[in-house]
Amino acid sequence: MTASTLGGEGFSRVLARKDVLALAFGAMIGWGWVVLTGNWIQSAGSLGAITAFIFGGFAIVLVGLTYAELASAMPQVGGEHVYSYRALGHFASFLCTWAITLGYVSVVAFEAVALPTVVEQLFPGYAVGDLWTIAGWDVKATWVAVGVAGSVVMMAVNYFGVRTAALVQKVVTVLILAVGVMFITGALFEGNTATMDPLFSVEEGVMGGIMMVLIMVPFMFVGFDVIPQAAEEINLPFREIGRVLMISVILAVFWYALIILGTSLMLDGEALGSSSLAVPDAMQAVFQAPWAGNLMVLAGIAGIITSWNAFYVGGSRAIYALAHSGMLPAFLAKLHPRYKTPTNAILLMGLLSCLAPFLGRQALVWLVVAGGLGIVIAYLFVALSFLVLRQREPEMERPFKVKHGKLVGIVAVVLSLGMTALYMPGSPSALSALEWALFAGWMLIGLALYVWSRLKYGTAYSDKMMQRELSGGDPYPGH
Repeated sequence: MTASTLGGEGFSRVLARKDVLALAFGAMIGWGWVVLTGNWIQSAGSLGAITAFIFGGFAIVLVGLTYAELASAMPQVGGEHVYSYRALGHFASFLCTWAITLGYVSVVAFEAVALPTVVEQLFPGYAVGDLWTIAGWDVKATWVAVGVAGSVVMMAVNYFGVRTAALVQKVVTVLILAVGVMFITGALFEGNTATMDPLFSVEEGVMGGIMMVLIMVPFMFVGFDVIPQAAEEINLPFREIGRVLMISVILAVFWYALIILGTSLMLDGEALGSSSLAVPDAMQAVFQAPWAGNLMVLAGIAGIITSWNAFYVGGSRAIYALAHSGMLPAFLAKLHPRYKTPTNAILLMGLLSCLAPFLGRQALVWLVVAGGLGIVIAYLFVALSFLVLRQREPEMERPFKVKHGKLVGIVAVVLSLGMTALYMPGSPSALSALEWALFAGWMLIGLALYVWSRLKYGTAYSDKMMQRELSGGDPYPGH
């Protein structure tokens, strides 16, 4: 296998602080808050839903601290891939990275289903041409076409360089923030606390309702880990990488809690039950005008773009890192000679994204839950890697060093285990048979490719490539 097969000269460091913050925050806020906020309030109650996001956000902040330290210490492409290899070994590194890749691919596929769903709010009745019915939902030809077209556009944006992707991300994230501030401030002035009843779920009980929302929290917060994936393209001192990562997580916690609060202040239980998209309806109620609801829908489309864009970056870099180290077929490690993007990995993600709309709207929930399990498994591996490296390599240079590291690591491991347990049989929020099939199918495909790659390239080659990654020179001496 030649050097050119594995991508030539490497990535270009072009992402500044604002680019990185927009990439991570834009990834985390996405579209889910527009389409799912009403469901969260109905499942857990207004205060119950906020509690789920604050508790889940606290867990993500602790996991994020472990990421921040490791990302500053090992700023190589692939993020989790590198940390888990150094701490836990070859196979653990593959499992961790393949699990988080499921999370990234599921978000990219989710957005391909979300886009035609939100376009329907702006152009009712545009979906025509019966194809088939899946899970009681009629899949229409024009509906599928919108999802596929969006997938192709986002694939092209990422194909032609991370600079293009970063510019798109900054512009669109500013639009979302502006509309969000309008909505939240308006709801605080115009809203009524009486509409927040019930504060907690009556049907499921307090804890049952909170758990039903909590299972979706990892999927909603996935995105800060795009920063470690793109570490070799970030033009910042390594300590700053950790800081920006933590700022993005904290901002997202506030965003979700305030969006839930604003919606529950404007819509009572009956209005939530009859609403297909609660946040745009709440925005319309704030300003008493249809334009306000449409503006929020446009902000939702902007969220689709930011999330879609960021996870093309994160997912393609994770696939590239696995292929570059001989854990996946080498053709997936090809870098474009001019644009310095992992082109074949991006094309693979684009193909998977284009297939998702053919499954219909029910795929939204399947993708959230199956992808969420992959995400929390990766978080568990990273938290374990953090603890192992603190114990085994205490002298390793850590530009962003977490205070009380052992305690933070242990709590992050416990919380990651707790989040994983939410998906297991016996939990009120356990995966369905179809969701287990999606997860198991993804892991089995990955294992088959891993075994094939090990047989073709050999263990020695793979370890050599990983050691080369870990011993990379510091482009910022003294930081």
